[in-house]
Amino acid sequence: MNVVMLAPGYPTEIPRFVRGLTIMGARVLGVGDIPERELPALAREHLAAYLQVPSLLDEGAVVEAVRGWSAAKQVERVECLWEPGVLLAARLREALGLPGLSVAAANRFRNKDLMKQAVAAAGIRTPRHASARTAKECRAAVEKVGYPAILKPIAGAGSQDTYRVNNAADLGEAIRRMGKIDEVNVEEFIDGEEYTFDTICVDGEIKYFNIFWYRPRPLIARSEEWISPQTLALRDVEHAALAGGRAMGKAVIDALGFQSGFTHMEWYLKPDGEAVFGEIAARPPGAHSVDVMNFACDMDVYAGWAEAVVRGTFSQQVERKYNANIIFKRATGQGRIRNIEGLDRIARFREHIVAMELLPIGAPRRNWIQTLISDGFIIVRHPDLEACMDMSDAIGRELQLHAG
Repeated sequence: MNVVMLAPGYPTEIPRFVRGLTIMGARVLGVGDIPERELPALAREHLAAYLQVPSLLDEGAVVEAVRGWSAAKQVERVECLWEPGVLLAARLREALGLPGLSVAAANRFRNKDLMKQAVAAAGIRTPRHASARTAKECRAAVEKVGYPAILKPIAGAGSQDTYRVNNAADLGEAIRRMGKIDEVNVEEFIDGEEYTFDTICVDGEIKYFNIFWYRPRPLIARSEEWISPQTLALRDVEHAALAGGRAMGKAVIDALGFQSGFTHMEWYLKPDGEAVFGEIAARPPGAHSVDVMNFACDMDVYAGWAEAVVRGTFSQQVERKYNANIIFKRATGQGRIRNIEGLDRIARFREHIVAMELLPIGAPRRNWIQTLISDGFIIVRHPDLEACMDMSDAIGRELQLHAG
């Protein structure tokens, strides 16, 4: 099977999905807007061919370029796991007459207003919401939704450019900051814990699912620089408290007509036990989340996804052995990393630390607002949830990077 993979080198995890496709016997035809020599080595190693286009954001030009390039290659699937390219992949499928997410279906995953309309129409609890293109429309939408409210890009990813507004002054500031964004989604603020429901599906049937618990919820983590955010893969995904989220995840996939591949849904669990839909993407979660899934079950989720889209099966053995957690670290100060403190203290957790990647001494500190990975991360795992959380919190406190 010949598979076109858009953006085969980005984000960081995507080359592992490319490898997964080749493991499952596919020939991967990469399409991207950077020179092939600049792709990560793992991506280059597993590509059968590569087409460089001027910009992946110029959908019309990319469709025409790929149509001509792939004419003699008998392409059978088009895949894209990079959020901004999901709609482009759908346009390519329709242009080439291939199966998979259509343009109409992709729009429901990309446009948060259309998404929530479709989900609400299926009887699923969603936040009150409205879309807005101007400051006047934003104010009218907040008046409809009520304070506190959340403003986010209509087609955004993650929690970047997302703001909670508690009053008119907050709203004015959020509108000013979002001035560069064409359309925003204004929605009811849901007070509660935030979880995910991530799936690999085949023909609309869930073959594998994962539940992450964000500690703390991303809106808080994106607001306070001192926080070391955590994304915790839960071992006990069948816990009674999560039943509403599990049922909602299945219902959302049915409502949006998703067929085969990866989905990443975020949802809220209110103090009274009510589950409320947040949003869903037709792609895997980022920021090394798939690696955390692998560590939780000692499996290869990358290959599992590839098997689902290439062969229409899922044969990975899912044995939930651990709670696995990734802790992201942000340096104090500005400039370059000059000191890493606490490595000796967290050595007591050595047997539970399965991955660690910190910026080296002398490296420029990253912008914590623009990247969740920030200045590095540690992944830990433990069969017991409380032990995993205690260990993660200790690492968050005791491991410190200093820049200057």
